Amino acid sequence: MSLLRRLAPSPTALAALAVTLTATLALGSGPALAEKVLRRGIGSSPGTVDPGKAELHPESIVIYDLFEGLLAPGRDGAPRPAMAERWEISADGTVYTFHLRPDAKWSDGTAVTAADFVFSWQRLGDPANASPYAYYVWPLVNGPEVTAGKAPPSSLGVEAVDAKTLKVTLREPTGYFLASLVHQSMAPVQPANVKALGGQFTTPGKLVSNGAYTLAEAVPQSHYKLVKNPRYYDAAQVKIDTVMHFVTENIETELKRYRAGELDVTYQLPVTQVRWAKENEAKAYTPTPTFSTQYLGLNFQNEPWKSSPALRAALSLAIDREIIAGKVLEGDMLPAYSFTPPGKVGGYEPPKPDWAALPAAERVALARKMLAEAGYGPGGKPLPPMEVVHSTNENSRRVMVAVAAMWKQALGVSANLNNQEFRVVAQLGNQKSYRDLLLYGWIGDYPDAINFLKLLRSDVAQQNLSGYKNPAYDALLDQANRSTDPAERLRLMQQAEALSQAEFPVIPIYHNNRRRLVSPKVQGWVPNALDQNPTRWLDLAP
Repeated sequence: MSLLRRLAPSPTALAALAVTLTATLALGSGPALAEKVLRRGIGSSPGTVDPGKAELHPESIVIYDLFEGLLAPGRDGAPRPAMAERWEISADGTVYTFHLRPDAKWSDGTAVTAADFVFSWQRLGDPANASPYAYYVWPLVNGPEVTAGKAPPSSLGVEAVDAKTLKVTLREPTGYFLASLVHQSMAPVQPANVKALGGQFTTPGKLVSNGAYTLAEAVPQSHYKLVKNPRYYDAAQVKIDTVMHFVTENIETELKRYRAGELDVTYQLPVTQVRWAKENEAKAYTPTPTFSTQYLGLNFQNEPWKSSPALRAALSLAIDREIIAGKVLEGDMLPAYSFTPPGKVGGYEPPKPDWAALPAAERVALARKMLAEAGYGPGGKPLPPMEVVHSTNENSRRVMVAVAAMWKQALGVSANLNNQEFRVVAQLGNQKSYRDLLLYGWIGDYPDAINFLKLLRSDVAQQNLSGYKNPAYDALLDQANRSTDPAERLRLMQQAEALSQAEFPVIPIYHNNRRRLVSPKVQGWVPNALDQNPTRWLDLAP
């Protein structure tokens, strides 16, 4: 009997093999090889995905998928080496030398170079760019002068030693500088891309990025479609092929989309549905206490806010923060008595004003006394109805309805509520074009108290929403920045915050807990204080 004859399968075996192959091929064309698409709600519509122009949290979610700076958010949101694989710091703390990873490339295949960072940081500080985060280059030599238009961007303390070595020279030791490099504004843009297309360089299909994804589609008020960047240095470890960032201004509608299976992750839950989510979506309910503060800004460019600290104090004292955090917002929130969140982030614990320890009734009595001192209320002049601008979502509306009721009951003053898209609220605040008060939220860009305290500096043109100016406050922060003693730095920042608290430039209301739904099939989601979960760290269960 020949060998061929002995090895030939029988007709029955052939039929069985055919069935096996058919099943194997069917499996091979199924979920194991299917494109992985993550669908995320991101809140309000991004105004831009330009790292040097963006400001809002929803914008940052998209940008951290597209771009990486010297440092970038890690799996847990903490800073990690990204474009820089290592660095050295001089003994006096003023010179940083960064060594870029040799395999860092732009999505068009060209290398990411030190010169790209020089271009991008000079662009960030250039007044012509009008970046809300221009002050991020202040620690550098000539940083303040560049942003003020008193020195050319080319004089900024950043230089390319060679293609892969970036030298940064600071004006003085700055303890938070390294942590600040994780921020989106410090990410590079490709010079050739920007120079060729100008303001249109962020157009889908034309944007050149250096992150885990590239921009395929951008439909305002609808979605941003990102696809995996094959030239990303760690592309082999990126599990999600496509991420759909869906604009979800209306959080009630967003929840309906999640329940309909159209979203894998929501941006935030309506306060009215928190209890339902805890009971019915226990595996998906994902609370995230964030390094953030929801507060009211008072426009110091207008009267009576500019000249009446007693009136500002009355409005603040009349708000029962425990009721807002515990009842209006269904718990999980932390009443805010300081602009900087508590919790010893970076070792810093903010001071609490003395009145924070008073029972609610005594606070109200003190509020009425302050109102009278300001010349309003019984026996004084009437205060015209105040306009309060807030973003269009149920959570903000409920907070302001409650606050307005507290003002009316405790002080007899009225507030007219004006709801706008979050992007519009931010614009009104930056331009100081709101009349009276504005409800806003700030989430830390990096884990350091200075990230909040800087917002009340007189030389921060845009993000100082109240327009508060106090040279003594600025001087204390300058001293803190110069200090190489960590304990002294913390003490000086506490002095500065206590000084501002006495003048009520802002009215903190609560520290936020971002309550959202994350489908159990989403793997790798780690709640963190900065509320950043770049898609490159995520995966989808089969």
